[in-house]
Order: sequence, then structure tokens, then C-alpha cells
Amino acid sequence: MSLPRSTILADPAWRPSPKAKLLWALENAVGIAVLAVALGVWMFLDDRRGWQLVAGLALVALAVLGLVVVPLWRFAVHRWEVTDEAVYTRVGWLDQESRVAPISRVQTVDTERGPLERILGLATVTVTTASSAGAVKISALDLPVAEQTVLRLTAIAAQHRGDAT
Repeated sequence: MSLPRSTILADPAWRPSPKAKLLWALENAVGIAVLAVALGVWMFLDDRRGWQLVAGLALVALAVLGLVVVPLWRFAVHRWEVTDEAVYTRVGWLDQESRVAPISRVQTVDTERGPLERILGLATVTVTTASSAGAVKISALDLPVAEQTVLRLTAIAAQHRGDAT
């Protein structure tokens, strides 16, 4: 008996907004800025330039990884799709997760918009299900796409009048 070469399910069809790359880079930039300030304080208070150079080079490498590589990789991996039967997502960059939430299990559909998402015109759709695995999140959607997705999910879920348990 041999194992199949691919997964059982096809990849979800849709990508997040192209602005997702900028969103994820900006989110990473906050942490990198905090580390840069800490390095600057250390350089001001201490004169161990050898270790500070090593820390500075590590920070530059981390900045390139966090501002360029990670957003591009996440964009290449992230996918989502809503059908009449289920919500499909694939997320992650190092640790990738694929989720399938049957429409009959949908309890609520919410839209979230953090400060950076509002600035960029993006939103996250959260589909809460009767599952111990937690909600399914479709992140970094253009706001009109997120609003259409919420309306579509609401309409589809209304047709499946189960108890979502």
C-alpha cells in the first residue's frame, strides 16, 4: 500500500489582498523597531562595540527576514475559499495549517479591523464554529471582499438551519 502524493483536498482558491504583504511587514516592523531602540540604548550606555556589532548584524538579518522574506512567504502560502459546503483556509509560513469548517457548524461570522488594517483598507473575517479547534480566520482581505464574504457566509449558513453543534 502506498500513500497518496498529495493532500486529499485541493488548495483553497483565493489569496488575501496583495496589501497583506505590506500589513505583515508593518506588523513585523514594530518588533524590529523595539529591538533597534533597545540596541541604540545599549550602544549609548555601554562601550562593548564587538557584541553590539554582532547584535546589529543580527538585527539587520532579522529585519530583512521580517520585512521582506516572511511577508512574501506568507502571501505565497495563505489561501481561503468559501463554498456552499464549507470554509477552507491555509495559513502560516513555517508552521502551516489547513482548516475546513463545514457550513453546518458555523455559529457566527465577524469582521475585525485593527489599526493597520483600517489604514490599509483591509479586514479579517472570523468564522466561529462548534469546534474545539477554535475559529477560522480569513485575514488580510480587502474590505469590500470581507463584507461580501460575510454576506455570502450568512446567506449560506441561513440555508443550513442546523444547530451548529
